[in-house]
Formats: sequence, structure tokens, C-alpha cells
Amino acid sequence: VSKGPGNTKVAKSTAVPPGPPVYLDLVYIPNHSNRKNVDVEFFKTVRSSYYVVSGNDSAAEEPSRAVLDSLLEGKAQWESNMQVTLIPTHDSEVMREWYQETHEKQQDLNIMVLASSSTVVMQDESFPACKIEL
Repeated sequence: VSKGPGNTKVAKSTAVPPGPPVYLDLVYIPNHSNRKNVDVEFFKTVRSSYYVVSGNDSAAEEPSRAVLDSLLEGKAQWESNMQVTLIPTHDSEVMREWYQETHEKQQDLNIMVLASSSTVVMQDESFPACKIEL
């Protein structure tokens, strides 16, 4: 928030402004997929073949169910039904519930959620991983 003329508070928007769509191959959904920064306008404007959905903090609502629902709403307004793949970085309860509850709509919109069965081991740590070829 900043001070405008006459000491009036003017909120600074961090959302994507409306405009022509931008097409990308891979997009990392900002701010751990938190709804404070990502809404329907983001997905209407930033169109990607792959979206990385990070976040593993249910207390902070990351990833946010509202963001995942915004993807469905935004994608429904695209002119084409291009394939979209979601790549979750964590197996979260929010992601699992959203996947199960909206699976039919995901299929209608040509959205696939990538589940990883691969594991990367680095030093003392192991974690699921996905390989993407563009």
C-alpha cells in the first residue's frame, strides 16, 4: 500500500493485468500457489503447457484450493483445448482432494496432473521427481 495524492491509500496490485494471452511452455505458479497472488486472470492470461504447483504448507493454504479452481475456470475460457499438465512438487491433501473432486472437469478441459513414481537421491535426501522434455 502506498500513499497517493491527498494521503489517500492506493493498493498496489500484484495480480496479472488483463491483456492478450501469453503462451509459455513451462510456468511456476508464483508464491507457492498462494491465492494472494494468483487468480482466474492469471490463468486466462498466462497460458502454459505445464504448470508447476509448489507448496506444502496447509496452515498457509499452500497450495491453495482457490488457485487450483482458478486454473479450471481460467482454462475453460481459452479458445483452444490444448493439453495442460500440472506438476505438483509435493503430495498434499489439498492437491489430492482437488484432483478427486474435479477429475471429470479436468478431463473435459484436457488437464492432466502428473504423478511422479521416480525418486531422486542426493546425499542424505531423497524426493520424488519428474522429468520434462520440451
